[in-house]
Amino acid sequence: MANFFKKQKLKREIKLCMQTIKEIERRRSRSQSALVQAVLLQNSPDENDVEWFNKYTGEIAACRNHMIDLQNKLDSLQSK
Repeated sequence: MANFFKKQKLKREIKLCMQTIKEIERRRSRSQSALVQAVLLQNSPDENDVEWFNKYTGEIAACRNHMIDLQNKLDSLQSK
């Protein structure tokens, strides 16, 4: 019975990670579009846009890695 609750908790955490990634990607898209516009206009990108883009990209990568760890734990519980 304990495995059932662990599985449910892991599934909730994975779902939360997916929602968090979508939200961060939404926020990152603003700085990303500003960077693309600067490239297309052959201008130097704004430092703030570069910093925000890098910050959000790092957060997304960390969240994805955490989600992969959670999924691996869930997979190992389901194979038992």
